[in-house]
Amino acid sequence: MTQQLFCFGLGFTARQIAADYPEWEVLGTSRTPPLDGETGEFSIFPFRRGSPIADFSNLARDVSHILLSIPPDDRGDPVYDEMREQIAGLPNLKWIGYLSTTGVYGDLGGDWVDEESPYNPTGKRGERRMQAEKAWRGLYETRGLPLHIFRLPGIYGPGRNQLVSLKNGKARRIVKPGQVFSRIHVADLAAILVASMQKPNPGAIYNVADDEPAPPQDVVSYAAELLGVVPPPLVDFEAADLSPMARSFYSDSKRVSNSKIKSELGISLKFPTYREGLAALLPGETRI
Repeated sequence: MTQQLFCFGLGFTARQIAADYPEWEVLGTSRTPPLDGETGEFSIFPFRRGSPIADFSNLARDVSHILLSIPPDDRGDPVYDEMREQIAGLPNLKWIGYLSTTGVYGDLGGDWVDEESPYNPTGKRGERRMQAEKAWRGLYETRGLPLHIFRLPGIYGPGRNQLVSLKNGKARRIVKPGQVFSRIHVADLAAILVASMQKPNPGAIYNVADDEPAPPQDVVSYAAELLGVVPPPLVDFEAADLSPMARSFYSDSKRVSNSKIKSELGISLKFPTYREGLAALLPGETRI
């Protein structure tokens, strides 16, 4: 029997699910149409703050799973604000996944975090995600909403990776001593979400990351090696010409444990490090 997944924010991750898991009927909201050559089938509906989805209770009456990936704004989570009552009233709902960020943990100076680590956001984005998590958890606690929270690092995959950045001349090797980031290939993220859908555990929180947190300049260097090009020069973080937003990403340094997705969901990563991930992406990216 076909199961219906409704995605608030039918973006990079949701479209990967549609491509990799054709047994799912995928519906969702999006500001952009499908890309040329994109695989997977899905239906798109308009949604924005102040304009909830018309007749959602009827069009989503058969929806069994919901994915929430629209980020909060300065007023809060727009899906929570506009759609929470309609979502809570769906008769066949078995699973809700909220895509949050590891930014809610803040800066750990390169130390490890797991799902029991406390909130400690250092910037506005992390603070907003923390508040959104708490809002959705409130519906789980008071109304039994089948909520699952996934805390994500940087996501990469086809068309969105350091191979492309090098090709476009946008890759930089910024060096900040002790800085490490975690990351996840979008295909592994899709597999993790589907594994959770198949084994619901309402109230659960999962960190999502591959096996090797790494300095960002190392990833650029490896991508350049795969392409057979000279990597861009190393640039000291303090001297780097970065936008305030780009600079803010370097405020947090931590290593994200992925033990729980393996022990509870039985995940075996297809791309356990950025090396396997970038090597697999190489044939599909245009060489310089």
